[in-house]
Parts: sequence; structure tokens; C-alpha cells
Amino acid sequence: MGVMIVEDLVDLSHSVIVLLTIILIILLLVPIVIPVLLSFFSDSDESIYELLLPSPRKEEAGASTSVDEQNEVILSEVEDEKPKDVDLLPASERQKRIAELQAKLFQAAAVGAVRVKRRRGPRRGEDFTLMQALIKADFWLLFFSLLLGSGSGLTVIDNLGQMSQSLGYDETHIFVSMISIWNFLGRIGGGYFSEIIVKDYAYPRAIALATAQVIMAIGHFCFAMAWPGTMYIGTLLVGLGYGAHWAIVPAAASELFGVKNFGALYNFLTVANPAGSLVFSGIIASGIYDAEAAKQAHQQHNSTLFGMPSRVLNMVADVAPALKCEGAICFFLSSLIMSGFCIIAVVLSMILVYRTKIVYTNLYGKPRT
Repeated sequence: MGVMIVEDLVDLSHSVIVLLTIILIILLLVPIVIPVLLSFFSDSDESIYELLLPSPRKEEAGASTSVDEQNEVILSEVEDEKPKDVDLLPASERQKRIAELQAKLFQAAAVGAVRVKRRRGPRRGEDFTLMQALIKADFWLLFFSLLLGSGSGLTVIDNLGQMSQSLGYDETHIFVSMISIWNFLGRIGGGYFSEIIVKDYAYPRAIALATAQVIMAIGHFCFAMAWPGTMYIGTLLVGLGYGAHWAIVPAAASELFGVKNFGALYNFLTVANPAGSLVFSGIIASGIYDAEAAKQAHQQHNSTLFGMPSRVLNMVADVAPALKCEGAICFFLSSLIMSGFCIIAVVLSMILVYRTKIVYTNLYGKPRT
């Protein structure tokens, strides 16, 4: 990307381009060193495999969890009936109190004094099937937030060549390469910062999604204004925000709806991306572009062919080129609409944050102050 930008500004000799290409190939081959070192110079292969095996603590925890699941029938009753000061006791005393309360509830249920509540479905944070997730509001909040955010980003990717051409840029491939690189960095950055938010502060991951969508809204606004240099800024912001969606949304879905049926959940969520692009790019952006191109072609036709004989007009009409729009007006309205969609996505993400605070507190502990 750097070489292409330099080539656009300065004429480079063929030997310099060859040298830079060799350096690029070397950089691409550098990661091969990692498996080579691990394969031939590793001191102990067993240490690697030990890291992949579950630890005894995890196995013990899994065994205790299976025991707890046997008493799950009255877990909801225990949570409702236990005093608030039980959580303040030491672990051993707390377990003793809960066990006593469980015994009383079993006895009361046996005589019919208490009706044991049986859970009809999983709670957020547990394993959902696709059908169980489809009746949850949180799942649809995540879906439509992804649809508006990633759909608007994919619209830019689909129309980036025409956008740059309409603003007078000849080397459109520069922006295509740039948005690919920013997309990659957005995935890394979105995953990294969302992990900090979740693990250090026990705050919902959707707050990182809302942040990415704010960045995208600013990027779309830059495209709409079309000020000098904003094409580069808009490409940067939209690329980063779009990439962040695909690091944050899968992780959030696994935390809220479990990993047992994650394949079905994730692939259903990915439908939001082409669905958003179909409407935003195929109807909104393309329709506005074609309308502006037709308007410009009509004006040029009237100004250029005024006074020509009808025979010449028919010949010119037969060889008329395809409609082409020029100027900031081509994507002004569609970019503003995409920015508005991102703002709506921010609102949906913040609603999801509000609804899932307790889930992340239970998953990752009390937030750090």
C-alpha cells in the first residue's frame, strides 16, 4: 500500500520498484520461520501438548458442575429465597446455608407447599439452539446492529472504485488495497480492545461494537462531504469499523448464546452482511448514483447537442457511452444515509449493552473500579 501511494505521488524507477517488491516478498515469507523453529529446534514437544490438554482443575470444576446440574431443578427457587447476606459469608459457610435451604425447599416441594419452578429454556450465557435464540430480543438486536453496520461498510467496499473515480482519482486500486488493510487491522483492534473491555471491566462486548459503528458513521460523513483528503480518511475509518464487526460479533454471540450450536448461530448472523449490502448497495447507493448520472448526462446532452440536425442526434444517441456520474454529488446522499444507519446501529448496540450487563458480570466477575 505504501509503495502504491508513493508511486501515485512520485515517479519511481523500475529498479526501485523491483527492490521494493523483493522486500515485500521477504516480509511475506518471514512467518515461515515460526513453524520451522518449532519443528526442528523445539526442546520438548510434550510441553506444547500439555498446554493443549485440560488442566486437572478444569476437570474437577467440570465434575462439580455436573453434580450441581443434578440439583438444577430447584436452583431458581434457591436464588429467589436465599437471604441477601448469604453472599457475604465465607465460601464454606455459604455452601452450608444454601444446602440447608435446598433441603427445606425439597421438603416443602414434597408436601406441596412450594411449587418448584422448572426452567423452560436456557438463560443468556448458556447454550442456545438456533430456534431458541431466534425468539430472544438480544439476538435480533445483535443481528440488526450487524446488518446496519457491516451492510453500510460493504456498500462502501462495493462502490469504492466509482466513489474514487467520481472525485477525480485515477488510481482507484490504492483505495481498494487501503480498505483491505484497514479491514484486517480493524479485526485485530476490535478483538483486542473488546477483550480488554470484557475481561478487565466485565462490561458488555457490545460497547466495542457501538464504538466501531460511531467510527464508521464519521467515515461515511467524510465520504459525503468529499473535502480534499477525506477519501483517505473515510477509507481508513470505514475499513477499521467494518473489520471490527467481524471480531466482536462472533465473540459476543458465543458469550450470550453459548458455543454448543455456535456454527448455526454464527452463520445465521452472517446473513446480515449480504442482506444489508443487497438493500444499501443494490438499491439505495446504485439508485442514487444512476439518478445523478442520468441528470448529468441529460444536462450535457442539452448543452452539447443543441442545434444539431436530427440525423446527427440519432447517430450520437446510438454510440452514447454508459452513464457516468462525476462530482461529490454522486455519493453525497447515499453516504449520509449510510452514516444515519450506523447511528441507528449504535443505538441498537447500546440497548444490547444495557440488557446484557448482568450477563457479563456473571461471566467475568465484578467490574474493576
